[in-house]
Amino acid sequence: MKIVIFGASGSTGLRIVEQALEAGHLVTAFVRSPSKMILQDANLTLFQGDVMDASAVKRAIAGQEAVISVLGATHPPVPGMMATAAKNIVLAMKRHGIRRLVSTTGAGVRQPQDRPKLIDYLIGALLHLLARDVVHDSAANVRVIQASDLDWTIVRFPRLMDGPHTGKYRVGYVGKDSSSQLSRADAAEFVVKELAGKQWLRKLPLVSY
Repeated sequence: MKIVIFGASGSTGLRIVEQALEAGHLVTAFVRSPSKMILQDANLTLFQGDVMDASAVKRAIAGQEAVISVLGATHPPVPGMMATAAKNIVLAMKRHGIRRLVSTTGAGVRQPQDRPKLIDYLIGALLHLLARDVVHDSAANVRVIQASDLDWTIVRFPRLMDGPHTGKYRVGYVGKDSSSQLSRADAAEFVVKELAGKQWLRKLPLVSY
């Protein structure tokens, strides 16, 4: 499958690029700084651009079969970046007739099926205190995707860490059995599998240990 990955040079994005290539996909990595892309492969193409630039996003998506977005907050944060990026990606996908989108967000974006534990409430409160604008922008990003008629899946992650690829994780919703962490390698595995599997179409599963 020909896929474009936004946020490809980030810590989690790199793992997704790596596993997508291992799965045999043809990958276009959308990056602001090509020097940050440390991977090299015959099936990997770099596209330099800014997700705030609608024309660049449109050019990168042209000719693709699916899109993965693993964008996260920048340092320093760019106000409204996540929401704008989602709008640009959704519009470009509609323009080019591409249906499949897998996007990622934090576990703090709640769903009706969630049954948060006390620690989940405490983490959520801390995030709103320390990074209110980022939390709100992430939620806006999710709303834009949900409002589209694309074949989307929004994968929610807890705290991501560097760690081994175990292939053993829980997929569901926030609750007594979900944990507050996940390795980036396992996060990448789920994203790549879900891209083609579509088991969580138009849903927001939480992936955790």
